[in-house]
Amino acid sequence: MEQPIAKNPRIEVVDALRGFAVMAIILVHNLEHFIFPVYPTDSPAWLSVLDEGLFTGVFSLFAGKAYAIFALLFGFTFYIQTNNQKRIGKDFGYRFLWRLVLLVGFATLNAAFFPAGDVLLLFAVVGIILFLTRNWSDKAVLCASVLFLLQPVEWYHYISSLVNPSHQLPDLNVGAMYAEVAKHTQSGDFLDFIWCNITLGQKASLLWAVNAGRFLQTAGLFLLGFYIGRKQLFVSTERNLRLWVKVLIVSAIAFAPLYTWKEIIVGDNPELIQQTVGTAFDMWQKLAFTLVLISSFVLLYQHKRFVRVASPLRWYGKMSLTNYITQSLIGAIIYFPFALYLAPYCGYTVSLLIGFFTFLLQIAFCKWWLSGHKQGPLESIWHKWTWMGVKK
Repeated sequence: MEQPIAKNPRIEVVDALRGFAVMAIILVHNLEHFIFPVYPTDSPAWLSVLDEGLFTGVFSLFAGKAYAIFALLFGFTFYIQTNNQKRIGKDFGYRFLWRLVLLVGFATLNAAFFPAGDVLLLFAVVGIILFLTRNWSDKAVLCASVLFLLQPVEWYHYISSLVNPSHQLPDLNVGAMYAEVAKHTQSGDFLDFIWCNITLGQKASLLWAVNAGRFLQTAGLFLLGFYIGRKQLFVSTERNLRLWVKVLIVSAIAFAPLYTWKEIIVGDNPELIQQTVGTAFDMWQKLAFTLVLISSFVLLYQHKRFVRVASPLRWYGKMSLTNYITQSLIGAIIYFPFALYLAPYCGYTVSLLIGFFTFLLQIAFCKWWLSGHKQGPLESIWHKWTWMGVKK
């Protein structure tokens, strides 16, 4: 049996990778003004060029990929929790279902300050797939992951349209819902803002995830992370590192044609093709780039210099839930009409700087907090409530 190259590299690289994902999420959310598209109407030409360049660069690197890393690591964490309980002869499954119920509460807390609804609610709903597959074989888990990632629902609608030209996609009315949420956000009424976000905003978010292929992709990523955990692929053995090199090469080669085909499909084709085949190829190209990011990070983490540079991400990743939710609160205070309402004065460049400064403040808080605590504030609550009623 191969021995790890270093002590606990799996835990360290996972914490750092999770921190990287949350950092990327906060940068993207700030560029989007937390889904509140109000920006300066008159900027100098040089700043407009810089704004567009930064927006394109950050979105190309992180949009849809940071969330995917977050989802994959959610499945990996499920493996850790399940395996720890299995070692003492217990089934973590039903406790995990309770943990998902608690996650709905955290999702509601975050959504209160995030008008577009919250991905944590999607995780809580889709997380049931981990409960259902927890005792499946490794091969079955991997096959199910691949099946979900292939986006079978999108292909069903596309094939149905070929068989029956009158076939239509269900109208989920997501655009109208988001327009209504935007009105409540713009009103500046704090209580109305909160209530609309946790009701209509959450509903719109889940239905948008259906249209965007996120439900099945999230399920596939959860199971892929679960599989990676079972196979111990984040442990730094020579064999695993060779595998990550192969993943990097294959995903990097696959990304370019997948992205090109996606652009062609969403070009002049009918809307139904764009929303089915186009969605599938969009998910695939993002998955390919996500694997490029993950494999690159894992391989770079084998070098001491990179570990030193990335060490703040470990602190950040250990408190990912706390950081994820507090960034929404900070962003709401900065950008929305009920508070400072700086959105009309913050272009992409300024917004990105705000996001990065918030990230640095959160890292400082993480270092201070973890110097005296084992977990972040919200992580500790989630852990304690998960195990309430269990005698130690």
